[in-house]
Amino acid sequence: MTTTDTRTPLAAPAAVVAGAATGRRRRASYVEPDRGALSTADWRRPAVRHTWRTMHVLLLVLLLVWCLGPLLLLAKFAFTPTADIQSTPLEFFPNGATTQNIEMAWTRYHIGQFFMNTVWVALGSWACQVLVATTGGYVLSVLRPRWAKLLNAAILTTLFVPAVVLLVPLYRIIVHPPVGGSLINNFFAVWLPAGASAFNVVLVARFFSSLPHEIFEAARMDGAGPFRLFWSIVLPMSRPILGVVSVFAVIASWKDFLWPFLVLKDQSVMPLSVYLQQMANVDKGTLMAALAISTLIPIAMFLIFQRMFLRGAGLGGAVKG
Repeated sequence: MTTTDTRTPLAAPAAVVAGAATGRRRRASYVEPDRGALSTADWRRPAVRHTWRTMHVLLLVLLLVWCLGPLLLLAKFAFTPTADIQSTPLEFFPNGATTQNIEMAWTRYHIGQFFMNTVWVALGSWACQVLVATTGGYVLSVLRPRWAKLLNAAILTTLFVPAVVLLVPLYRIIVHPPVGGSLINNFFAVWLPAGASAFNVVLVARFFSSLPHEIFEAARMDGAGPFRLFWSIVLPMSRPILGVVSVFAVIASWKDFLWPFLVLKDQSVMPLSVYLQQMANVDKGTLMAALAISTLIPIAMFLIFQRMFLRGAGLGGAVKG
């Protein structure tokens, strides 16, 4: 004799659906805890909300004045007559603006020549630093030879050596290099030492370590050699860190004074940073115009590469997967 099961076949699925609905209601009722100094309830209070928003606006204004104030004041002085700069420096063009300062700096004091000298110094320093940083980081993080740890330790050790200590031996090497004659008044006297930047090598090596190494292994299995791997795989994935190193290299070489002052003494190769200190006794308006011209390249570089710089500053340019 057989017994018939009188239970409804949909009873079990109904229980499952009910349990899932209960779980969804529990998850929906869960509220993520507040993050920050103030909770959601605090932000709902008008007094707290208005006070904090006022503080945010005041802080924003303070940062704008602190950061942009000197640049805007310098730009104003570049178009202000010298008499107004000395008598009423903070008034907004009391006797009108003038372009005479720019014209005097460009024609009489030949700022354009020294500006181009600085451009060549910055470009050469940038090329040397990018070349050394990318190849050094590639060896330390991607190729990883047996002596990579020893080389990495040696590079890190040089970071603890003050740059002033190296001035005398480096100057002697530039005056009497192992090959060829003296490099004084030669752009290579600035380009070659700029390439030996341990900080850039460590920075790029750390970024290369964050790249997905599975791609490197796949490229090696497809027959890519070290040079092909470096040029076709690693460099295209490293645009954020290359932008960071480029901004650091150009700005550092643009504002450098002591080393170019020692090795670039002739006016045919003298950069702006060295020539501007020789203009201390000239007309104040002309000096302000020359200083304003000297700030154009760093400001333009940051405005152009700010997105790449901010994205690469966190060394998070690679996406694994």
